[in-house]
Amino acid sequence: MFDLKAHLKTLSESHAISGHETHLHALVEAAWQGLVDDFDYDGLGSVIGIKRATRPNPHRHSVMLAAHMDEIGLMVRDIVDGFILVQGVAGVDARTLLGKPVFVHGTQRLPGYIGAVPPHMLNASQREKYPSVHELVVDVGMSDEEVRALVRIGDMVTPDAPVWELNSNLLVGKAFDDRACLAAITSCLHALQGYHHAWDVYAVATVQEENGLYGAQTAAQHLNPTVAVALDVTFAAQAGVPVDSSSELGGGVVIAAGANFHPLLLERMLETAKRHEIKHQLEALPSNSGTDAWAIQVAREGIPTLLLSVPLRNMHSAVETLDVRDVARAAQLLAHFVAELDDSVLPSIAFPLPTRET
Repeated sequence: MFDLKAHLKTLSESHAISGHETHLHALVEAAWQGLVDDFDYDGLGSVIGIKRATRPNPHRHSVMLAAHMDEIGLMVRDIVDGFILVQGVAGVDARTLLGKPVFVHGTQRLPGYIGAVPPHMLNASQREKYPSVHELVVDVGMSDEEVRALVRIGDMVTPDAPVWELNSNLLVGKAFDDRACLAAITSCLHALQGYHHAWDVYAVATVQEENGLYGAQTAAQHLNPTVAVALDVTFAAQAGVPVDSSSELGGGVVIAAGANFHPLLLERMLETAKRHEIKHQLEALPSNSGTDAWAIQVAREGIPTLLLSVPLRNMHSAVETLDVRDVARAAQLLAHFVAELDDSVLPSIAFPLPTRET
C-alpha cells in the first residue's frame, strides 16, 4: 500500500535547488516505476512519466500533470579562511536562515551551520535589522585548505531539515514547495491503476520553477498536451497573512480561478470535486499565478490549463507546514478528473466560449 507520509518525507529530505535537480531524477523514476509505461525528459531535465490510455484514444488526447521538484537554497560564492560565503538561489529569506544547520554539497556532503557576526560586535543600527544573505557565513569546522579541497564556487547549500509531525495530520519540513504536489501526482498515479482512462497522462516533475518556470515551459513545448493541470502550494492562514489572501490548512485542495485558467475546464474540475464529495476551496488569482500554470498556458498555440494547490504555512522556509489530508485530496481530485476526460471535453471548451448569463 502506498504510504503518502513516507513518500513526502523522502522527497522533502532530498536536496535539489533550482538548476541542480539531477539528484531527484532517480527518486522520481523509482517512485513512478510500474505506475507509468515509459519515461522521457525535456531538454532541461524535467522528468516525464508517460501513462498510456487504458481505453480507446483515437485522437491521442493527453493531459499533463505538472509539479516542480526544485527548491530554493544557497550557492557557494567564495571561501575565506575556511568559512563559506553564500548567495541565494531563487526566493531565499535571510530571516529564516540564522543558526540553521545546513549541508554543503561539495565532492562530499558536509554538515555545517549558518552563523553571522555576534550581536556584541554590531552597532545599534546593525542590531535593528536582519543580515542579508551576503552577510551570512557557513561554518563546516574545517581549515581553509580542507574546505577548498572539498568545496568549490557554485556548489549548493541546503537546509538540514528532517520532516517531523506536529500531530497526526500536520507535517513540518523543507521543500514541501513543491514536493508536496509531486507526492500528490505519485498518489494520483497509484489511484489511476484502478481506473480506466481514455486520455494519455503525462506526469511531469518540472525543473527550475523557482527561478523562472523554465521546466514547465520546455516540457509543455515538448509534449504539447491537450490540457494541463499544474499543482503548487498556496498560502495557508497564519499570523500576518491576510485572510483574503490565504486558504484554510486542512480545508481541502485549493482550486484557482482567474485569467491563467480555462473557465469551462475550471467548471468541470469544480463539478468533479462536488460529485465525488472531495473537500475543496476556491482561490482568486486574477492574473499571474506565479506557478508552472503561467508558463504552460501560453506554450505553443495555447494550452487549456488549471491549477490545484495545497495550503502551506511558512512558505520558503525550512519549517513549511502542511496537512497531509490536503495532499491526499489533491491526488484524489486529480485522479477522478483524469479518469473522466473523454471526447466531449474539447468541444465543450473550444473558443468562442458560450456566453454565461448574468
